[in-house]
Amino acid sequence: MNGHGYCYVVLIWLRNTAMRLLLLRHGIMGSPMNKLPPAELPMLVRLFHYYAGWADKIHGLTCPADGPYHVQTLHEPIGVAGQIIPWNFPLLMFAWKVGPALACGNTIVLKTAEQTPLTALYVAKLFHEAGLPPGVLNIVSGFGPTAGAALASHMDVDKLAFTGSTDTGKIVLELAAKSNLKPVTLELGGKSPFIICEDADIDNAVELAHFALFFNQGQCCCAGSRTFVHERIYDEFLEKAKARAMKRVVGDPFKKGVEQGPQIDSEQFEKVLRYIRSGIESNATLECGGGRLGSKGFYIQPTVFSNVQDDMLIAQDEIFGPVQSILKFNDIGDVIKRANTTRYGLAAGVFTSNVDTANTISRALKAGTVWVNCFDVFDAAIPFGGYKMSGIGREKGIYSLNNYLQVKAVVTPLKNPAWL
Repeated sequence: MNGHGYCYVVLIWLRNTAMRLLLLRHGIMGSPMNKLPPAELPMLVRLFHYYAGWADKIHGLTCPADGPYHVQTLHEPIGVAGQIIPWNFPLLMFAWKVGPALACGNTIVLKTAEQTPLTALYVAKLFHEAGLPPGVLNIVSGFGPTAGAALASHMDVDKLAFTGSTDTGKIVLELAAKSNLKPVTLELGGKSPFIICEDADIDNAVELAHFALFFNQGQCCCAGSRTFVHERIYDEFLEKAKARAMKRVVGDPFKKGVEQGPQIDSEQFEKVLRYIRSGIESNATLECGGGRLGSKGFYIQPTVFSNVQDDMLIAQDEIFGPVQSILKFNDIGDVIKRANTTRYGLAAGVFTSNVDTANTISRALKAGTVWVNCFDVFDAAIPFGGYKMSGIGREKGIYSLNNYLQVKAVVTPLKNPAWL
């Protein structure tokens, strides 16, 4: 059975163990059970279904060349693929990495995040129950400076794929270069602008901007963490955004109606609180939230800042938490320039009823994904990755297959070329 067949068999196992997977994922990550399950498991299955379809369509070309030669290209597996995934979406990140690598015929050594090791281990168990041969998919659990560094620098790893912070991505890239110059793809941090134009439906824009930032406790690399609002609608938008944040239900992720669970761990919890203090100290206006919720657990109040300036840390750094920064702009040229003034370029959003405005802004933004009148729309076929310090290469879609293939040219003389 090839990668095509394995992916289809695994689909059956995934569907039959859906609830166990979701309980495992949410019990560790803290995401509300009623928010992510309707999307995450279907997306997981969709990814393997998509790459199962690609497995028997990977082929080379016959190329014309000067002289009496037959030239063909072969697309071959790159070999051993080392993969390092983050903790914020452990099921999906597993699928983003494993799907294309397996479809291309590679073997895999995947390191989980130390905070969320169990989901990948469980899904890998399903793969082996489905008939995947031993040694094709290998899971390593450990810490970044030890297990991650060993994988990145190992001479027998032929390709490395990493998703995580930009700072760690630099270390991974350096280790790969110092070892065997293995090719590296990186999906890193972001500080995505979400631009609300003056012609926007304000109520819908408020809800979408709220979702773009607070989804998954704000622990999303492409979160719309810089909300730019046109000055003509700024005050109305701000009041409604504040009211929406104050209504957000925070609590036990296993309870019905909860919208926001705890941050992943104490380190992330303290980091977010430090950024909130930084926003207050830099004279941004704290509209709501701003502190811990309750006395137990890593819960943070949904926080909204207004009068945020571009040079403030809360407008520059990736907070990775439930902190919405709302900035004011007055024209399209101004907001495009400011939106692009960042070391990141992962994603962006535009909310407008004018198609010309949407086209102008989406083409001018330096970002790997631009959502127009929507946000966080993902599919197996849609490539994902960033400009600038948000990464190298693309995940998902046809583009990700190139990450796991070597191209070989085969040139053969023609013995009887007279007829050419």
